[in-house]
Amino acid sequence: MQLVVLTGRTVAFLVAPEGAEQRELTSCWQAVAEAGGTARLVSTRPGRVQAFRHLDRADTFPVDDVVGVVEPGDYDALVLPGGVANPDTLRLHRAAVAFVHELSAAGRPVAVICHGAWTLIEADAVRGRTLTSWPSIRTDLVNAGASWVDEPVHVCRDGPGVLVSGRRPADLPAFNEALVTEFAHARPAGGPHPPWPVAHEAAPSRHTAAGTEAGTEAGTAAADGVSLSRGSGGPAPG
Repeated sequence: MQLVVLTGRTVAFLVAPEGAEQRELTSCWQAVAEAGGTARLVSTRPGRVQAFRHLDRADTFPVDDVVGVVEPGDYDALVLPGGVANPDTLRLHRAAVAFVHELSAAGRPVAVICHGAWTLIEADAVRGRTLTSWPSIRTDLVNAGASWVDEPVHVCRDGPGVLVSGRRPADLPAFNEALVTEFAHARPAGGPHPPWPVAHEAAPSRHTAAGTEAGTEAGTAAADGVSLSRGSGGPAPG
């Protein structure tokens, strides 16, 4: 049994069609789902997205929603995983940048890790904020008007909505704990705070990733937890 703190919350995970760091997608997804939230995979086109383990292709995951078609107001929070190519692609996509800007400006809580802050920079969502990131994009953040700190996770409330930032994949446990806590305390879109806390038992997963090679799919699932459950409260990747 576990405590559900995100009941009734819909969380957008925005990634490019290729390049998201798999651990930063699946680990955060699991944290949201285990807390009772509904995670939705959002991208710039329908189909499947190709995740990576650093520079190597990993698994693919089905897209739920497409920017430019869905309304940002349909989501209660936003998660931006990293991976170098992922935010670099998103920041060149006008609809993706607008999606991030609208959610941030509306005061929705945002969680970003590693290189994911590049997309926030393009959406003009870091000016006056304090955050951490992969060290190599420190100068980009400072030039965009942010203050940078070298911490595993940082929570900034100096803006329209809370901004949770994580430094690197090794900091995912602390990052996940912070994002669930902050998402739970933020006001949901279009409604009152749901009852909290509530006891909940996780349901079986219904969605899994497609392995990059048939012979390695089982091993990948065991190592990375590559299922992405769509139901509120279901188990998600690890």
